[in-house]
Amino acid sequence: MSDAEKSGFISKLIGPKKRWRAYKARVKELPDNYRTAVEAIERYLMHFVPTDEDSSASMFEDLADLFERAATDRTPIREIVGQDPVEFAGAFAENYSEGGYVPARARKQLTDDIGRAAGIETGTEDKSV
Repeated sequence: MSDAEKSGFISKLIGPKKRWRAYKARVKELPDNYRTAVEAIERYLMHFVPTDEDSSASMFEDLADLFERAATDRTPIREIVGQDPVEFAGAFAENYSEGGYVPARARKQLTDDIGRAAGIETGTEDKSV
């Protein structure tokens, strides 16, 4: 393997990891309820992850952008994702990939997690789950 090939391989390997770490650091800085919502959507979106690493990184960076702006503007979570977070996440993912198979369990978990995050805002958090 030539030096140029090694360099290209290393940048492919490190580039996405660096972007992922930067994304995770941004999410960590969000207020608790927004972070909870982003992490729930992130878990769900893992079923849609594009094969193209750049598209995948862009999808998660755009998710962070959306929730950072919403936190700054104090936009309620339900105003962002609507009443059906599964529909929101599916539509969001369509911008980056063909989508994937999402098991019913993942859809239910996303709905429950967003309900919990939105409840934190309104003081009606469901702690039974």
